[in-house]
Amino acid sequence: MDTKKISGNDDFIASIGTGVTLVDFNAPWCGPCRAQEPIIDQLSNEYNGRALIAEMNVDENQQTALELGIQSIPTLALFRNGQELQRFVGLQSKNTLIQALDSALS
Repeated sequence: MDTKKISGNDDFIASIGTGVTLVDFNAPWCGPCRAQEPIIDQLSNEYNGRALIAEMNVDENQQTALELGIQSIPTLALFRNGQELQRFVGLQSKNTLIQALDSALS
């Protein structure tokens, strides 16, 4: 399964509204973001049907990033039913993200 690409604030709100969602805020020119991408893709496959794994380009969605206070990328934010549970700034290991997702799902 491909990682969902969030485009726009309405799509973002709809994406995080129900269940558990991990959003990777990134940009194409960001080296650490590109390094994070394979991990995000793996999680998207492993959590298919249990959690939504999504990404949002902050260059194309500056207003949403600003409203959320995203200052560094990659930033990964974990949501459950629209509420932010946890935020990670910088490149994250797969294990760190698995622990956060499993905790949010339990």
